[in-house]
This record gives sequence, structure tokens and C-alpha cells, in this order.
Amino acid sequence: QVHLVESGGGSVQSGGSLRLSCAASGYTYSLYSMGWFRQAPGKEREGVAVIDSDGSTSYADAVKGRFTIFQDNAKNTLYLQINSLKPEDTARYYCAAGRPLGRSLLLSRDEYMYWGQGTQVTVSS
Repeated sequence: QVHLVESGGGSVQSGGSLRLSCAASGYTYSLYSMGWFRQAPGKEREGVAVIDSDGSTSYADAVKGRFTIFQDNAKNTLYLQINSLKPEDTARYYCAAGRPLGRSLLLSRDEYMYWGQGTQVTVSS
């Protein structure tokens, strides 16, 4: 059974940093693309950062230069380092695993079949 468990969220002030973690189990981790998505109240879930099975990364324009996705394959753990947080980054952040059919679909939530429960990030100004 697939499990994705996020941790590391919290409440921080604008300009602060957080590191999110996602522990994965129940499938062959290295064969899947792994991504971080977020959903703010009243908004659709959006792709934030993805690391493909070949190690290449892709970021949403809104987070480039501030967010870094990386993983430890030996621990089946995905991370998201978030720096220079802004109030508009406030959302629930989800970890997901999938096998997108092309690079243009890496940030598309429809390409991911396994999801965690999410961890809340709240940024105050």
C-alpha cells in the first residue's frame, strides 16, 4: 500500500524559511516522478516543484529562485526547501507521486496518482 506522509509545515513570518519532507513507502520510489503541489482556500491545487525520475527538476514561475526540490533516494524521501516566504505562499502543501507522460505535464496534478494528506504552511506579513 502506498503511503506519502508530509511534515515540516508551520507558521512563519514573511521572509522566513521552511523545509518540507515527504516520506514515501509502498512502491518503487525511483521509478516515479515526485512533486510538491499546494492548494490555498478557494483555489485549485497547483504544481509547485517536481523532480522527474531522471533527477531533472521543474518549478512553477511563482517559486523559481525561492523553492528547491530535492530527494534522498536511499531514504525514499522528498524535500522542499522554501526560502523568502511570502504571504501568498500560504497553502496546504501536498506531496505526490506519478508518471507524467511528458515534460510539459510535470506540474499537472492530473498526472499524479498517489497523494499525501498535506502539511499546512502559513505565512504572515
